[in-house]
Amino acid sequence: MLEISRWLLFLLLLQKGRYGFSQEPERKGGEECFKTGIYTCGDCISSGQYCVWCKQLNFTKPGEQEAVRCDTRSQLMARGCLDDSIISPENSFKVVQNTPLSGSFNQRQTQQEAIQLAPQKVHLKLRPGMPQTFTLSFKRVEGYPMDLYYLMDLSYSMEDDLRSIKLLGAELFKALRSITEHAQIGFGAFVDKTVLPFTNTNKRKLANPCPKKEKNCQPAFGYRHVLSMTANENDFNEQVKKQGISGNLDPPEGSLDAMMQAAVCGSKIGWRNSSTRLIVLTTDAGFHMAGDGKLAGILQPNDELCHLESNVNARNNEQDYPSVGQLAMQLEKHNIQPIFAVTSKVADVYKELSKMIPKSEVEVLSNDSKNIVSLIKLAYDRLSSKVTMAHDHLPPNVRVTYTPICPKRGPAGEDEGVCNGVGVGQQIAFNVTVTAESCMGEQHFTISPLGIKDTLKVTLSTTCDCECNDPQNKQHPQCNSKGQVNCGICSCNDGLVGRTCECSVGDKDEDALRASCRRENGTECEGRGTCVCGRCDCHLTESGTSYHGDFCECDDDHCEKFANKLCGGNGRCLCGKCICNQGYEGSACHCKTSDDGCKTPGGSVCNDRGKCRCNQCECNEGYQRPFCEVCHGCQDPCQTKQTCIECLFQMGVSGKNCTTACTDSVKHKIVDMFTMTKKPCKLKDSDGCWITFNMEQLVGVDNYRAEILRNKECPELPNLYAIVGGSIAGVAVIGLLIMLLIKLLIYLKDKEEFKKFESEKAKSKWAKADNPLFQNATTTVANPTFTGE
Repeated sequence: MLEISRWLLFLLLLQKGRYGFSQEPERKGGEECFKTGIYTCGDCISSGQYCVWCKQLNFTKPGEQEAVRCDTRSQLMARGCLDDSIISPENSFKVVQNTPLSGSFNQRQTQQEAIQLAPQKVHLKLRPGMPQTFTLSFKRVEGYPMDLYYLMDLSYSMEDDLRSIKLLGAELFKALRSITEHAQIGFGAFVDKTVLPFTNTNKRKLANPCPKKEKNCQPAFGYRHVLSMTANENDFNEQVKKQGISGNLDPPEGSLDAMMQAAVCGSKIGWRNSSTRLIVLTTDAGFHMAGDGKLAGILQPNDELCHLESNVNARNNEQDYPSVGQLAMQLEKHNIQPIFAVTSKVADVYKELSKMIPKSEVEVLSNDSKNIVSLIKLAYDRLSSKVTMAHDHLPPNVRVTYTPICPKRGPAGEDEGVCNGVGVGQQIAFNVTVTAESCMGEQHFTISPLGIKDTLKVTLSTTCDCECNDPQNKQHPQCNSKGQVNCGICSCNDGLVGRTCECSVGDKDEDALRASCRRENGTECEGRGTCVCGRCDCHLTESGTSYHGDFCECDDDHCEKFANKLCGGNGRCLCGKCICNQGYEGSACHCKTSDDGCKTPGGSVCNDRGKCRCNQCECNEGYQRPFCEVCHGCQDPCQTKQTCIECLFQMGVSGKNCTTACTDSVKHKIVDMFTMTKKPCKLKDSDGCWITFNMEQLVGVDNYRAEILRNKECPELPNLYAIVGGSIAGVAVIGLLIMLLIKLLIYLKDKEEFKKFESEKAKSKWAKADNPLFQNATTTVANPTFTGE
């Protein structure tokens, strides 16, 4: 919708009470012309509504740029430009088609559309930045046809409402015909998408989704077109009586899905070309919108196209619900005005929805919808009595504002271009102001009242060239007879350049000459001069001084200010930098030369570790203000000066020269006790002894005072004899212990073997017979050799 800020801007530009169109906006005090980047007359008139061009010869003074020809009319005339030499193109407005408004709608006009908006076609040619105002008239035709599409929620909770609407057909037609004799009505129904989690997908429940086993329960469906537009009351009553209740799972319904199909399926619904189009949506529940389809795995966005096949939405379960923005755009595109007839529990929800859908109304239904007829009539009266102008296909950088000319304008804070309380046959008007912000080719856009088919087609183009009516003399004296004049400026013949064509290019290419006037391929002469024969001829500044430098890059007007004075009034500006008078310093010469604020108690300035500027220390890197005394980022001198301190300590003993190690940066003293309160530092010398010292930094960067303790801490030398003897004794003892351990292990091993032998011996069973080698004789036979005798 149009912004309130445009309304305020329009009121500043529009003359109060002007009903026609103006050729030039009201000129007020304080008008300005912004001349940045102006080189030609065309650039000038394109830069703002107050900019005009002086084509007078010899108007510019030496050193002035041609851009001074571009200014407000009063400024140019004050500089000596004659009125007839001022070029100021005006807007042009032409009515291309202006068919008179119709008085009333009758049978003859059913063949010829009634006219409610005039004019129908206009052509605008505008100067950029200059607004153009014209008047647009509107009159609502008496008896204008009306098409009403009754879209009903048939979920189970609407059972009582369905019974009521079946009995209210006659009253509904009576109410419509009291508005116009040319009324038609259609009927459609909706529930929700037939997928989980919106509807129970059990086959039995899809066939009969009602909680109770109703005889007249319809199978689950999303949107069904029941009856196309008809003026036959019997057809409407017959089709409505056939309808049965249905059901789904969750409370929100597919209302937006159904409205989208009713809006875009014009040929199937039966919307007439010339009619007031209404959709009456009756429901007791909220609505699903874009994104909710993801709950059912539906990821394809709504394509805003008609998908009615056999009077049902064939892609109901394949596409997501439409967004509120999509629906609002299609309703506005097809000039359809919705009436939300809803129960009190969801009235607040639909009132918020109505704020986002232009030309819509919300009415509260009774529990059984018996008051639907009176609600439709009330809502229609409010819609028809409110006229809101809007535009479509507006080109970029074009602004359109509306000022209503009617007894009762829209309330404060409401969109501009609103008339309320408009009766049938009452003529009202709007002042329409169009402003093109920049140059453009021919463009088109439309203006129309919301919900009404009648439109105004605006053809828009811009004036960005000057018609100076210059003589066609190519040897004009102003140009040294070497060129012709174009709006006061010489257009030189080939091979010649310069303000008066005074420079011959010769063997050089003109582009090469111009390139030498550009610094680092930038703007020619920095936009502050004219390239003449390869050199910059600098213009004058606004103060009357001249730009200077090889590329006119310098001026002496833009230096830093102090106390609103250039260079504080204590110096001069040179090429953007202040050159201070003696006794002053600083970037704006705002400080007196003094170092009183930089002196330390010791009399040094910034401890010689910085410079005093504007009576404040600018310290070397790392040192801190106010007197550059502390350096948090510097290395610890206890570490950096160790070599020097060791040399200085030994110098008293060996007479060593420490100039190289210390470079005269440390003044030292050998002491028995520190006088400094700082934490002492320690270092280990080449003998392994610890030298203790303390340091403090003096004025300057590398300048220290050190105190070194006379006695250094040296550790006692070890007893070599005790160490060697102890080592030998230790080795001997360890060797003896190892031998004893080995002996013990051998003993234990032998003992184990013996035990094993004894164990095996005890287990053996030896035979009791005597050894046959040593057995006594046992025979009883007498040896014949030895007789017993």
